[in-house]
Amino acid sequence: MAKKRLGWKAVWLLFLKLMLSLFLISIVWVLLYRWVAPPATLHMVQRRAEAGTAEKENPEISYTFVSLEEMSPQLPLAVVASEDQLFLQHSGFDFNAIWDAFKRNNKGGNIRGGSTISQQVAKNVFLWHGRSYFRKAVEAYFTVLIEVLWGKERIMEVYLNIAEMGDGVFGVEAASQKFFNKPASEVGRQQAALLAAVLPNPIRYSANKPSSYVRTRRGRIAQAMRRLGGTTYIDKILPQKDEK
Repeated sequence: MAKKRLGWKAVWLLFLKLMLSLFLISIVWVLLYRWVAPPATLHMVQRRAEAGTAEKENPEISYTFVSLEEMSPQLPLAVVASEDQLFLQHSGFDFNAIWDAFKRNNKGGNIRGGSTISQQVAKNVFLWHGRSYFRKAVEAYFTVLIEVLWGKERIMEVYLNIAEMGDGVFGVEAASQKFFNKPASEVGRQQAALLAAVLPNPIRYSANKPSSYVRTRRGRIAQAMRRLGGTTYIDKILPQKDEK
């Protein structure tokens, strides 16, 4: 019996060491991306593999990381208006939206999420896509980490760089160059709203040849941007310009 107890104690200590190691690795990983641009995400790798399997003419992924200072302020405003209007108020989770999504999904039909921008960043940067409860739990863990260790400005910066906005097109810089032939710094309100309009399904919806649904959605997002008060609504996360 003593040997059996000793064996369980060893297993328990090994488990604790494993959990502590995973915790420390996750902290270092998140802190690294606080200052360093993610070279790629699992979703990008998956999309590249799918393109190669489908034998597309151009299976390469378009991805160029730029700072928030190199983006038009209309871009963060557009995704806040479209995806998460309480982004600056919540601490990573919009529990009312999550509860509403849960009730809608229980009624059947198309599955709809209640994820915040912070949750989407946690999922797209650190995790795989899926709908298991385990993945959602790990997503919640990383959401807390980036809220604490990154802050809202960095979360928004990373989101606008890693969100897929077209077939294999990731981030606002690659999307602006491909669809508008201009850098992200020169994007206006309507163009920013158009990029935000395709975010729910960038494979089905196109910013290059927007359908009537996408154009209608763009108009609604542009109205929401005006209703929020324009870029003053997101002043807290906009880079401060040096006074001359």
